[in-house]
Amino acid sequence: MMEPFEQSQKSLNRSPLDDPRVLSGPFWGELRVFLAVAKAKSFNRAAEELKMSQPTVSRQVKRLQDVIGSQLVVPTQAGIKLTERGKELALSLIALDEKLFEISHSLKAEKNEAEGLVRLSVTEGLAGLFVAPNLIEFSEQFPKIQLHIRNPINLTSLRENQTDVMIAFGPVSQSDITAQRLGYIHFVPVVTQAYVERFGMPNRSNLERHLFIDSEYYSAHTGIWENWHELVAQGVIAHQCDNSFAYALLVKSGLGIGLLGTYTLVDPVTVPLDLGVHVSVPIYILSHTERLTARPVRLVYDWLSTVFSPTNPWFAPELRLQTCTANSAPLSAAAAQLLAGPQDIAL
Repeated sequence: MMEPFEQSQKSLNRSPLDDPRVLSGPFWGELRVFLAVAKAKSFNRAAEELKMSQPTVSRQVKRLQDVIGSQLVVPTQAGIKLTERGKELALSLIALDEKLFEISHSLKAEKNEAEGLVRLSVTEGLAGLFVAPNLIEFSEQFPKIQLHIRNPINLTSLRENQTDVMIAFGPVSQSDITAQRLGYIHFVPVVTQAYVERFGMPNRSNLERHLFIDSEYYSAHTGIWENWHELVAQGVIAHQCDNSFAYALLVKSGLGIGLLGTYTLVDPVTVPLDLGVHVSVPIYILSHTERLTARPVRLVYDWLSTVFSPTNPWFAPELRLQTCTANSAPLSAAAAQLLAGPQDIAL
């Protein structure tokens, strides 16, 4: 099956080393700065991430180049481009970054101790609508396990996210990573009643006068999003958004047609559109095999495997719009209200 996201697709949320305290001395500091520049492809963006001035970042990269005796970056009109030597160093630093993360990880390692911090990478929508409601029962059973829920830096890479468990949209073939295929997210074009009242009901013959909300999440040229690309090309892009929760709220506000998971149809103002576009994206759960020997990680891994199981109607292999909208049990009332956005409050 064609995978939805390219492994080479750039990160939507760039991040330097999470814990700068594990590095010390000018040389290590310069390596950390260079890694931030390599990830951000920009001195300015790296400076923002590191909370440093742009000239300081530039000077430290220059000093590092002098120490190594090789040019690492080349400024271009589009931003910073890594030289071959720079690419080699960046890959080595990423591997070091991962190892330092493992060393400094605060999770209790006792196999039989159901206690500790487990880091979970999952998108905003899935975290808010499925992880949070189901976490109540899990926490009652395992009160000493603490989840740190984080937005994924990369939708397919466990290592780049520096996490214990990840809900991903692509498989992995590394021998040290355990991966399990779960259910599917079904994406369909969606508008709201408010949009229909302003612009009329979209159909395949009048798309040229309709507005679309697009996202970089759907920009991977792997073929799976091609029907959506063709649909958007027939209309007008009103806005673009790479935050999944904010993207849903833009559509909810009636600003345009969006491509959303079918679970958003729990909101009664949303209207699914029959425009010949239906994208099924398989869900995977990933974890470092070694970390699964720690009981808290294994418990979270097994629990999430049931939350996103294909037996859940929202994640069944086949598109079941009627079944899902008729039974919104997997979504709590609080989650449905969160998806619906701000409500008018009588004062």
